[in-house]
Amino acid sequence: MFDADKGNIASADARLNGKKLKIGIVQARFNADITQALTTACKTELIKLGVAEKDIDLVSVPGALEVPVALQALAEKATYDALVAIGCIIRGETYHFELVANESGAGVTRVALDYQLPIANAILTTEDVAQAVARQEEKGRDAARVAIEMANLLESI
Repeated sequence: MFDADKGNIASADARLNGKKLKIGIVQARFNADITQALTTACKTELIKLGVAEKDIDLVSVPGALEVPVALQALAEKATYDALVAIGCIIRGETYHFELVANESGAGVTRVALDYQLPIANAILTTEDVAQAVARQEEKGRDAARVAIEMANLLESI
């Protein structure tokens, strides 16, 4: 973020200040061990960055295809500064993986654009469970940082 008055890039601390932000998380239950770990890492990072626990709402849905409609319902409330999409899609032997990955991703993006609301997409798409487990904590933390940074960016524009 460029601060024209100071002629420099705003500090990372300011971009990642979660104080006064309200964040909604939509978590798919499919592959629940992985999505729960993603959610735990995300919530822990949000709190570490200053978001009050009372300002984090969690909604649970069956799977990744249901995430966008829940995000849309939260976006329509107009009370959130950012949202987080959490899910896990693991490749199988059929085309279903591509369908779920593509459509859930497109749905998340469409909600973000339609409502001009930042949505951190932490829907993992992996070849196997080991890849998902290896990424679950880092991707959860990253989603928290993306949500906060983008909420602050849009507020400043």
